[in-house]
Amino acid sequence: MMKRLRRGLVRLLPVFLLSTAASLALLGCGRPEEPNLSSGYQSDSYLFCFWNVENLFDDRNDNRHGADAAYDRWFAEDARDREEKYAHLSQALLKMNDGRGPDILAVAEVESVRAAELLRDALNDHLPADVPPYTHVLMKDLNAGRHIATAILTRLPVQQDRTHLLGRSLRILEGHITVNKHDLVILATHWTSRLTDKSGSHRCKYGDQIYGRFLGMYKNNPKVDLLICGDFNDNPTDRSVTDCLHATGDVDAFRRAATRDRPLLLDLLAAPLFKTKEVQGRWSIPGTEYDRGRWSIFDQIVVSPGMLDDEGWHCDPASAAIFVDDLLRRTRRGVQPWRFGNRHQEGRRGYSDHLPVTVRLELSGS
Repeated sequence: MMKRLRRGLVRLLPVFLLSTAASLALLGCGRPEEPNLSSGYQSDSYLFCFWNVENLFDDRNDNRHGADAAYDRWFAEDARDREEKYAHLSQALLKMNDGRGPDILAVAEVESVRAAELLRDALNDHLPADVPPYTHVLMKDLNAGRHIATAILTRLPVQQDRTHLLGRSLRILEGHITVNKHDLVILATHWTSRLTDKSGSHRCKYGDQIYGRFLGMYKNNPKVDLLICGDFNDNPTDRSVTDCLHATGDVDAFRRAATRDRPLLLDLLAAPLFKTKEVQGRWSIPGTEYDRGRWSIFDQIVVSPGMLDDEGWHCDPASAAIFVDDLLRRTRRGVQPWRFGNRHQEGRRGYSDHLPVTVRLELSGS
């Protein structure tokens, strides 16, 4: 008798719950609450990092073509190499920020949203127990010739529904991080390679598109807090950066132009702001990428005028740096970024063929 009664109650329970939920919804009580964007991990200082992580593919064979095909198959088939790649990246990143890792991390050369999520999981697996985990991945899958898009990972509150791509087939991801109602706009970008754009016209298209987006925001709010980062595949002195992106390292010129119709952006990795990095008092590291005996500063962080005021988000330009800890290897010519390489790489594997760049961000009124 009791068994039949229990079975009857079990059958009626879903109906009861459904009818209760419907009644609450009609009363307005069943509506989910809006996310509290000011909740979560908070501080008055945050570390931002951008890193081109060199062909970060996921664990699925998506039958990619061209240059992507080999990495697509390799990472899907070889779990040991794949896990080593993710472990190397996370171990390097967690040497930053007193072992907490960057509070906001933007990365380039990411195959898919799943690859970004795998990196998030690897970071969280290596985090100290008392450090807040990475909770958000901002990314949109993109086929722009190669599947080497950009993504943003963070432990800070985000506005997920405002994440979008700029332009058609351009690797420009816009993400919004909002703490205590202060909105930080991040454009994480990866400009066209010099191998396929020898004239620089496509990179200038990136600069034009990004600057146009900045102007639209600036005209609506001159104090907009905008941070642009990426592998520009050009140096701070190249035309795509100076003339198309309208970015400079001259703080005086930047401040003079701040009230004009076409203000300048400030490139934190451009001279005279940025000083070369010396390693162990011997090696000079004048760039983020090394190719054919030449260093380049392809990886840059650029900010709007609002990032130098004392309202909302702001940064100290002097805090911009190239992170080199364990990411360099010695060669006969000196040192250079220690890359992870391809499937046929011999010897110990490194991290990436680019070095990360960082800057310290602060938040007023938090």
